[in-house]
Amino acid sequence: MFSRALRRSVLESRCALRRPLTPSPGRPEFSLPIRSPPQSRQRSTRAAAKELFQQYPYSVTAAAISILIGAGGLVYANYIYHSYIIGAFHKFPEPVAVKLRRALYYTNISLSPKDAVKYYRQALEVADELGVDPFSDEILGVKIQLASLMEKIQQYPKAIEVLEIVKRDCLRWVEELGGKEGNEGKRTRVLGKTVGISVKLGELYANEYVMETEAAEEQLVWAVETVLKEKKRREDEGVKPGEGRWMTDEETGAALESLGHHYEQKNQHYLAAPLFLQALALIPQTDCHSVILMNNLSISLAQQDPPPTPGQPPASRPALIANARVWANKALSTAAAIPPPERNSECDTGCAVATHNLGEFAEMDGDVAEARRRYGEARALAEAIGFAEGVRNAKEGLRRVERK
Repeated sequence: MFSRALRRSVLESRCALRRPLTPSPGRPEFSLPIRSPPQSRQRSTRAAAKELFQQYPYSVTAAAISILIGAGGLVYANYIYHSYIIGAFHKFPEPVAVKLRRALYYTNISLSPKDAVKYYRQALEVADELGVDPFSDEILGVKIQLASLMEKIQQYPKAIEVLEIVKRDCLRWVEELGGKEGNEGKRTRVLGKTVGISVKLGELYANEYVMETEAAEEQLVWAVETVLKEKKRREDEGVKPGEGRWMTDEETGAALESLGHHYEQKNQHYLAAPLFLQALALIPQTDCHSVILMNNLSISLAQQDPPPTPGQPPASRPALIANARVWANKALSTAAAIPPPERNSECDTGCAVATHNLGEFAEMDGDVAEARRRYGEARALAEAIGFAEGVRNAKEGLRRVERK
């Protein structure tokens, strides 16, 4: 069972005209006969090119392709330079931007981690000397980019170290200065950025090369609790002047979903299901991501095995599977009702996943014929959209029911 469906110049040379040499006195004057140019030289450049192509078709074609590739490379390099090297840092003071352009070059164009780290650090030092706000979006973004570089080169502990430092500094500012008059808007921005950093830390701690699940859970729980706590404070006390809006429903849902996936990986589906349900409540039904969340909820319901609650009988397995089937069917109907342009690949992938899961639910109930039909439909859907994981899982399901 699966629930995952988941940025010249041209030099022109001219021949100089030479004056005819004047004969020196006393020297014999030689007169060279003037010959008419051959007829072939009077032909047009186009005709000459055509003849050349006929004589050397492969060489001319190769030369033309090389010229086009070279021209394309120049255009692309120019685009990269202006879009990423120049445009990306227009909000920074020029001395900082100079260092960041070099860092970006060694990060995204010619990967050299040692040089990139050197220039990121120099940029932060220069920014500090110039008095740039260390908690501005731009400077926090540089630090997050440095962590991203560490992740890119699979230095996960270093990426975690960088983000832990940034999170700690942000929380210290919120605690010490966030409550002062005039800092209301900045507090909202820094706290929201810290939530995002905590979610990313949860992802890194849960990485298969780190596998610190308790630390991952701590980060994700903190992020969700902070989002909900701040939301409730605003509902109870009202929004203070200058605070601005808190995190969007989409951002809040993303934090809830991340924690849900964490519990899902730990097979604590009874904890994952309510989080997926809360995230789903924050997303409009016209968003294809709601289809993914319905699938996640369906999976968690089908695999629940909660600890016993005193005084309450546990839910029966058939009842859990029936509830899971309801959400899988709802995922299908929701995806079918979303028209373009809102409909995207998440809807298509979600349909394949939901259909496959309906096959698994039928298999759990012992309905082999229904399971076979659903797996066949899931395979056809996955093949149509190029969803390799879906094709593989559907084939495995078909092989399994054929043995029954």
